[in-house]
Amino acid sequence: MKKIFLLLGLLLIGSQSFAFDIVYPKKNDVLINANSTFFIGSSNSPIKINGEDVPLHPTGAFAYVVPLNSGANTFVIQSGEQREIFVITKPDVKYTCILSSNFIPYNTKKMLLVTTKDAPLRSTPIDSGINRMSHLPKDIKLWVDGEKDGFYRVILGKDNYGWISKSDVKTDSSNNFDLAELSGYEYLDEKGYFVFVFHLNKQVPFEMAEGDPFLMKFYNVKDQENYTYIFNFPIKDALSGRKLIGYSGEYKGNDFILKIRKPIITNSWRPLHNIRIAIDAGHGGDEFGATACLGNKEKDINLSIAKLVESELKKRGAHVIMTRKGDNYVSLKDRVEIANYGNAVVFISIHGNALPDGKDPNKNRGTSIYYYYPQAKPIADMIMDTVVSEIGVPNDKVRQGSLAVVRNTKALSLLIEVSYLINPEDNANLINPEFQKQYAKAIADSLERYFSK
Repeated sequence: MKKIFLLLGLLLIGSQSFAFDIVYPKKNDVLINANSTFFIGSSNSPIKINGEDVPLHPTGAFAYVVPLNSGANTFVIQSGEQREIFVITKPDVKYTCILSSNFIPYNTKKMLLVTTKDAPLRSTPIDSGINRMSHLPKDIKLWVDGEKDGFYRVILGKDNYGWISKSDVKTDSSNNFDLAELSGYEYLDEKGYFVFVFHLNKQVPFEMAEGDPFLMKFYNVKDQENYTYIFNFPIKDALSGRKLIGYSGEYKGNDFILKIRKPIITNSWRPLHNIRIAIDAGHGGDEFGATACLGNKEKDINLSIAKLVESELKKRGAHVIMTRKGDNYVSLKDRVEIANYGNAVVFISIHGNALPDGKDPNKNRGTSIYYYYPQAKPIADMIMDTVVSEIGVPNDKVRQGSLAVVRNTKALSLLIEVSYLINPEDNANLINPEFQKQYAKAIADSLERYFSK
């Protein structure tokens, strides 16, 4: 019995001796190139940073912003007998005027061979943003006439160009270029899809452009205006006024297969019955994601919410595909492939949000939703409207973003940042089982409303 009391006493002394825990910055001596940063953590007693009181959430969580001057910045954190010193160094950056590089034209055009699977063909020579025209297969040949900023300019017919990263191609020794020939296409009435097979004698750059009509474009094709073949698919008429919910295109040899999902007819009383929905719990395994004020790991919160969404959807008759069911690592590529292999109509990736240095975690709260392709925006808007109206979560906006898991055209692909892990109030919500249940229900409610329409 004495041993038990002694152990309890040691535990009590240990808990009292460590009044606070800093989860960010992760080290006591760091380099941060920003005008400000923040201390994220928790404390079980009043805490000061450089003598200033730090506001504490009822849970003990805090997010405290500090300005940074050039050079070493020293911060003393004190709570009771516990004291820590952080030295944050801001580099002394000397600004110089850097002129953007100009386009360098070639005297003679070059033939290149794509060396990377699904290499992005971009509309601008920038390795970011909403500028992907298509993803090209490995070994496709491209004709280029110049370069800029690490990109080659790709010839796409007459007076039309795209851009491809130098890292995705190599010089092709044949160096001869002929326009492709298109002998026509055939329509296949496949279950669940409109399927078109375009017969080309060689692979050429292509683009699938959403809209009404949906446009399938093949570049550098003989006997076509501006050497561009354009196939028009009347989305509104073909889908009987319903919205586009998935498509894909790929080469099989020199044939290009375009598949557009047919309308999904649902029962108004049970609209999610047999609808295939992929739920992706972000991060996992050694990939923790962000760390919350209270020390919670994003991967664990994501999985908890994802499982509740799975449960809610199954109650309503949906067929749910989970990209992970436990604490294991799954690559971004595999997450998308799992969804596509399961023929998911909707793909939702669950995450918790964070911020870079220079921002204020106390001023950022709520849900943000990311999509890439226009077909996914209506369902993103509906989910946002529902979580805001049903739970009162602050609306942190629906945004178009170039994130790997949302660049999937076969499903309506979204990434939901449920709330900010590094905001004390949001952190409290994210670990609250009741909040998680309400949020999962709101997602299911929104999907039900979307498919009932």
